[in-house]
Amino acid sequence: MCNLYNLTTTRDAVLEFTKALADKAGWNEPSLDVYPNTLAPIVRVGADGQREIANATWGMPTPPAYIKGNYDPGVTNIRNVNSPHWRRWLGPTSRCVVPFTSFAEPDPASKVPGGRVPNAWFARDADRPLMFFAGFWTPWKGVKKVRDGEREFELYGFLTTAPNEIVAPIHQKAMPAILTTLEEVDLWLTAEWDEVKHLQRPLPGNMLVVVEPPTKPKDDLLL
Repeated sequence: MCNLYNLTTTRDAVLEFTKALADKAGWNEPSLDVYPNTLAPIVRVGADGQREIANATWGMPTPPAYIKGNYDPGVTNIRNVNSPHWRRWLGPTSRCVVPFTSFAEPDPASKVPGGRVPNAWFARDADRPLMFFAGFWTPWKGVKKVRDGEREFELYGFLTTAPNEIVAPIHQKAMPAILTTLEEVDLWLTAEWDEVKHLQRPLPGNMLVVVEPPTKPKDDLLL
């Protein structure tokens, strides 16, 4: 399950690729590691019908049967779109695309005795060009952390699918559904579900490589 990804690009690159007209996120970090329940930029169609970059929290509402305790940590990866819980968000008004340049999957085979399970990182190629996860978003009011109490959020998550031949040797269960062209982004943000459901598919193996973990900008290393 993908619970970490990196975005190393510029706001202008995301605006240009997606043809978004507004930036409501105020995001322009040179390198951003994104973990569950943290804010990150997404691109969606706004209330005015125009595409916009917005900040949202990674983790969609959990199906009630799976909530334990008095808070909801959220669901980052969505696979079973036939579930009644997820069907409410399949329409274009609830879809978004999530920009990224590399993503991580846990790599248990590389774990050393006494150490943590390391991550393997994947990108389009060694230059890590901009790509997008096929995602969903929703407004939500609830408790994500008990100490913070009930709050209002905008949440997002993204589709997963069967792993391709690059990911499967490391993570056999799933990989994110990835969009690589403006045409795919346009379709995902505008079309009805029957026209986009084919995008929940593995990226071809020749379009993904294993890469080193993202490096931090030099300014960060000096802090």
